[in-house]
Amino acid sequence: MSRSLFGTDGVRGRANSESMTAEIAMRIGMAAGQVFRQGGHRHRAVIGKDTRLSGYMIEQAMTAGFLSVGVDVLLLGPIPTPAVGFLTRSMRADMGVMISASHNSYEDNGIKLFGPDGFKLSDAVEDKIEALVESHSSMQLAAPQHIGRAKRLDDVDGRYIEAVKASAARGLDLSGLKVVVDCANGAAYKVAPTVLWELGAEVISVAVAPDGFNINGGCGSTHPAVLQEQVVAHGANIGIALDGDADRVLMVCEQGRLIDGDQLMGTIADLWARDGRLAGGGVVATVMSNLGLERYLAARGLSLARTQVGDRYVLERMRAGGFNLGGEQSGHIIMTDHATTGDGLMAALQALSAMIKSGKPASEVFHAFTPVPQLLKNVRVGDANAAMGAVSVVKAIAAAEQRLGKNGRILVRKSGTEPLIRVMAEGDDSELVRTVVDQIIEAIPRQAA
Repeated sequence: MSRSLFGTDGVRGRANSESMTAEIAMRIGMAAGQVFRQGGHRHRAVIGKDTRLSGYMIEQAMTAGFLSVGVDVLLLGPIPTPAVGFLTRSMRADMGVMISASHNSYEDNGIKLFGPDGFKLSDAVEDKIEALVESHSSMQLAAPQHIGRAKRLDDVDGRYIEAVKASAARGLDLSGLKVVVDCANGAAYKVAPTVLWELGAEVISVAVAPDGFNINGGCGSTHPAVLQEQVVAHGANIGIALDGDADRVLMVCEQGRLIDGDQLMGTIADLWARDGRLAGGGVVATVMSNLGLERYLAARGLSLARTQVGDRYVLERMRAGGFNLGGEQSGHIIMTDHATTGDGLMAALQALSAMIKSGKPASEVFHAFTPVPQLLKNVRVGDANAAMGAVSVVKAIAAAEQRLGKNGRILVRKSGTEPLIRVMAEGDDSELVRTVVDQIIEAIPRQAA
């Protein structure tokens, strides 16, 4: 079926408009509850959220939807996305919900759904839910005596904190490390500093005062300049930047240089391979990951399996191929031995374990490889499908691929969350990379943008 509601990571849109109204959220709750209401037991959903203002509205609307079809609701409050996956399984719930637009600004919001196994839903299940949302005659409301109940779950933070610490190497001791952590005024504003402090680090917390409007606002993994400045100013050993729902992480070395997801995956993969913990013979990453990572892994006898952009596709490939490490350049790192989705805090602890074990500073440990020059530019368009299929664009891509040859890559794709065309190229010649990207951009029609 044609999907108009679900994108590459659940449902996302402008709060109180588009697909993010209270009415749509309630219908998603009703539909999801109906799809997962199988068997004779008492059914249960858990709902978490990040710190944006519209989270209250979406949370209450979805709660009403679930209750109306006879599903009980456990409210988690502000908590990272991976905690929802963890608690869905831990609480033996039939489904989980995370209300978040991840790294987007506060004006947006989103709904991410998890199955009883704690993993995000497949396209097929989302299609069933979307069909019910769009239908106005298929909802099976509960009889009055079977309407669900809602309850706020206590000690959510404590449960998740213990799970994060348990994912780290046994005996991990961060004593002597000065760590700056930027929580993006988001879902991990309490748990991230606590985890690091309980493991012994001296913690300097940044962006831990959410007000409903400041999530991802000039902070977090999408705006790492603040963290870079703070690491240098405080003479810290390492900096950690999370995004609004804490499912992704970037880091900063003691010199203030940014460490992206590719460098983190390379470092963790090397550590795990040497320890005999890396499954699948390599790493799963998206088409956006740097060619340098692929070369680095190949030199160590490890593979890089690529997928389309989106953590769900990374996870699908990991599960199909028996991999236990995968992720995205943006810092969305999935470790299936420990979590069902990307977990910024868990990934940070694995990286810190590698640094401590090496006895070297972050600037050396996390420079696993020299990145191949890569350039990404976005073009806002009116009709992304029409723009992608334009003859001028097809010809420009073909010409760019010919010029780069075997020493580079071209990737032109639609954004899964915004009306954008993303143009990426990489190769050993940085000037040539810039030239071919600009030539493709010039060929993209902007009509109705």
